[in-house]
Amino acid sequence: MKKALAYSGLLILAIAVSFSVSADETMTNGFTNSIGQEFVLIPAGSFMMGSPENKQGRAAGDAQHQVTISKPFYMQKTEVTQGQWEKVMGNNPSENEDCGPNCPVRMVSWNDAQEFIRRLNKLEGTEKYRLPTEAQWEYSARAGTSTAYYWGDRMDGSYAWCAANADKSHSVGQKNPNAWGLYDMTGNVLEWCEDWWEDYPTGPITDPRGPDSGKARVFRGGSFNDAADACRIYLRYGGTPNFRYSCLGFRLAATGSR
Repeated sequence: MKKALAYSGLLILAIAVSFSVSADETMTNGFTNSIGQEFVLIPAGSFMMGSPENKQGRAAGDAQHQVTISKPFYMQKTEVTQGQWEKVMGNNPSENEDCGPNCPVRMVSWNDAQEFIRRLNKLEGTEKYRLPTEAQWEYSARAGTSTAYYWGDRMDGSYAWCAANADKSHSVGQKNPNAWGLYDMTGNVLEWCEDWWEDYPTGPITDPRGPDSGKARVFRGGSFNDAADACRIYLRYGGTPNFRYSCLGFRLAATGSR
C-alpha cells in the first residue's frame, strides 16, 4: 500500500486529534516484564478524536469528538518483537525472519495476538496484559500533539520507517520516540487495537471500548510499506479477526499498578 489507502477486504476511515492532559498527571513510572517487554505509564487525560472537515483522508463516520481517558495505564514502548513472540509462542510467523529477534513480529491476526496475550498472562500469573483500545492507542501515540504525525505535519524519517526510507521491517526502537517514550507508533508495522470497528460518536465520551460485536477489528499506525500520507496518525484501518498481513503486528497495553 504505497500510493493508495487500500487493503484487500479491509475497512478504511480517518481520524484526527487535539489534546489536553491534567498537569498533575505525568509519566512517572514503568516496568519490564519477564520476557523483556518494557512499559511506560501513560497519564489520564482528554483529547479530541476524529477528523475536522478539512483534513485529508476524512471519511464518513469519523466525527470529531472529545474523548477522556479516565485512568492511567501502561503501554509497551515498542511493538512486540519476534524474540518476545518466540518466548511465549515457541514459533515465528513473521516474514523477514532474518531481521532478527528485535524486529517486530508480523503476519499475526487479531486472534493470534489474543492467544499471545492469554499465554503471557498465564506465564506471569496475571490478567493485566491486553491490546490497547483504539482511543488509548491514539492518545498514547499523540502524546499531547494534534498534528498529522506526533512530531509535526510533515513526514520526518528520523521518527518513522515508511516507504520513503524502508522496504522491510526494522529492529524496533531505532527511530526517535514520541514525547512519552514510545517508539514506532507510526511506521514499521501496523498495530492491532482491541476494538471492533464502528463510526465515532458525535458527542463527548469517556473510556470508549467500541461495540460488543462487529465484522472488523481496528488497526492503526502505518507501516514500512506505506507512503507518508498513509502513516498520518489519525488514519484507521480494519480487518477481520483472522486477517493476517505482512505489515501487521501489535503492541501491548497493561492495567494495574507495578
